[in-house]
Amino acid sequence: MTKRKLPFKVVEFVWDDGNKLKNWLKHNVETDECEQVFLQEKITTYVDEKHSSAEQRWLVLGVTDKGRKLSIFFTIRNKKIRIISARDMSKKEKIMYEKQN
Repeated sequence: MTKRKLPFKVVEFVWDDGNKLKNWLKHNVETDECEQVFLQEKITTYVDEKHSSAEQRWLVLGVTDKGRKLSIFFTIRNKKIRIISARDMSKKEKIMYEKQN
């Protein structure tokens, strides 16, 4: 993964109902928690080359308002964030995030 800043300021999210349900059932992550991460000052973003065949995928590492550390994979469509999956950070991701922030 290559660290890179988002090309714009996040102002809007697009949600796929299937992904919303999957994130809740599999990882107990709600949509508002995901959105909170993008609005924080201390986030780290990466381009996910491994999974970027059809469209560019991104990873953001950040913290919710309540301090939950999340890893969120997403795409950008028409300057809108489309969340693919969200879960708690792995140990490796926590180290990556803490080194950058």
